Amino acid sequence: MKTVGPRSGFREAGTMKHLRTFACILDVAKSGSIRKSAERLALTPSALTRKIQDFEQEMGVTLFERLPQGMRLNPAGELVVRHIRDQLSDFDRIRSQIADLSGERRGHVSVACSQAFAHEFLPAQIARYRAAHQLVSFSLMVRDHAHVVSALTAFEADLAVVLQPPPTPEFMPLLVLEQPVCAIVAADHPLAATAGPVRLRDCLRWPVVMPDRSLAIRYLLDAARTRVSLPAQVALETGSFEVMRGYAMREHVVTFQIRAGVPREDQRLVAREIDARDMAPAQTVVGQLRGRTLPVAAARFTEQVIRALAG
Repeated sequence: MKTVGPRSGFREAGTMKHLRTFACILDVAKSGSIRKSAERLALTPSALTRKIQDFEQEMGVTLFERLPQGMRLNPAGELVVRHIRDQLSDFDRIRSQIADLSGERRGHVSVACSQAFAHEFLPAQIARYRAAHQLVSFSLMVRDHAHVVSALTAFEADLAVVLQPPPTPEFMPLLVLEQPVCAIVAADHPLAATAGPVRLRDCLRWPVVMPDRSLAIRYLLDAARTRVSLPAQVALETGSFEVMRGYAMREHVVTFQIRAGVPREDQRLVAREIDARDMAPAQTVVGQLRGRTLPVAAARFTEQVIRALAG
């Protein structure tokens, strides 16, 4: 297999004329299938194959292993795809800066987040940003804490808002904030009647709706229960905070959420912070891919999110 040398056709491959080919290569790398990518890109499989082969011939290197079960990037292909993502990211940033020169902010912001921020916090922040910049569009991907960082490294997301992210060198934290975990109960639940923090033992006297292990908060709960040596009477286990809250309105159970994820407008539910002696706060992190310069719209939205959480 030929390798990409410093004086190869790589520089020419980064020009504007290859933007469409770049999109094709990225799509095939993601789908692993010429047929699936051709359908998405409105091309025939043969036309898509020719585009990739022409690019490989120009580069002097193959990018994919052709396997019976589909297409898989080889080591050279992984290098090229990383360069393509960098080039497209830089191009988006330049377009965003040019739009800002005209006084009219444009662009697209992609956010990956833990489920805790998807219902209340981020929709409110997106609506606030778009009220001032209506030509900026958004995509919001809900990922578990272990997969949010992979969305950044694949350039699928500009920004991550995540609970308890795993440590990784590719992830650059911009804000690290500790938030208390709250017990969520119906407004007529006995635990809703008093103010101030609630002890975990008082929560566990009731049936609980337990987050499953796809949610970072579950690991905090398990650690806290181990420390106090208390069992949980689990009525329901789910990976959906929406289901957890919905069930709490139908039975006298206790469920759990961080403060930023509690719907403020829903008077049917009450949030009580769990006493810090029983349960450590959850670590909320806002971050981006290390070394990446964000487009203007994404950078400004990131600043807004940080101010909202820190304030």
